[in-house]
Amino acid sequence: MSGPPRVRPMNIAHLESRPVLAPAGNKTRPTEPRKPISKPTKKSEKTPQDVKHKKSTPSSPPIAVPNFPQRETAPSLLRRQDSMTASCSSDASSSTTDTSSLSGRVGVRKKQYGLKREKVERVVGGADSLMTDSIGSLESRKRCAWVTPTTDPWYAAFHDEEWGVPVHDDKRLFELLSLSGALAERTWPEILNKRNMFREVFLDFDPIAVSNINEKKFVSPGSCASSLLSEVKLRAIIENAHQMCKVIIEFGSFSKYIWNFVNHKPIVSQFRYPRQVPVKTPKAEMISKDLVRRGFRSVGPTVIYTFMQVAGLTNDHLISCFRFKECMIMAEAGEKDGTLKS
Repeated sequence: MSGPPRVRPMNIAHLESRPVLAPAGNKTRPTEPRKPISKPTKKSEKTPQDVKHKKSTPSSPPIAVPNFPQRETAPSLLRRQDSMTASCSSDASSSTTDTSSLSGRVGVRKKQYGLKREKVERVVGGADSLMTDSIGSLESRKRCAWVTPTTDPWYAAFHDEEWGVPVHDDKRLFELLSLSGALAERTWPEILNKRNMFREVFLDFDPIAVSNINEKKFVSPGSCASSLLSEVKLRAIIENAHQMCKVIIEFGSFSKYIWNFVNHKPIVSQFRYPRQVPVKTPKAEMISKDLVRRGFRSVGPTVIYTFMQVAGLTNDHLISCFRFKECMIMAEAGEKDGTLKS
């Protein structure tokens, strides 16, 4: 029989030196008192001297420390982003506003250009007859080639109201004959702009009154008449007044005398183009010779043909001009009521 197991005697020192058996997963190193952990210093806390010293050591290669900008806080970044967004939106809005304002200006200019076609007041036949015409009407109606939208308003009104209209009043005929002779020194626009002054100086072109003018005082330097025409032209008008009075005595009126050359009926030229309108005609040369024979001055064929055009003895409006038919209607109406033969 086996007896009880023997217990091996062990001394206390041996027991203390022998490690305690434990599972492998529970093996741990004997704990030691922990040392206080020192926090690593930040790079930003290093002084510039330490950095310079570290760069100067030959043991380690020099390290370039980048100079990063100072870190911005979240509120400052938000403010900066808001300002950039606002500036971008303002630029966009300003460009949109500029574009819209530019288009608006173009529209306004177009409207203003349309509104610039204002009515132009023109005085025809003195201060008593006041007519109103518009630039738009000048463009809408077709006229003779010498009337354009840039033509002097007085001259355009003269074309629309007087030029080519048959005239039978002796005073008017004397006026138109005198103004036709004045074209050697002045143009039609200049004469028409000073028409009231011409009528005042020449006593409303009454041939009897003009024939009684003191010629020396009338043509003297500094007189009102001398500012209009030369002395030669002034003397010619006075002399023509004398001769017209003689014609009136002989024929009863100057109108009967002058209209007798065209058989008391206007000549209708029916010109299509401006180049077809002549400067003088054989009829004008015949009238000029007879007037010169009677003692008239400044009545050459060119002056007489201009007088015939203005006084309506010939209708030289182009057939495309709206006044061509109107002047023909006036002439036919004069034939019916006997005005042309009076």
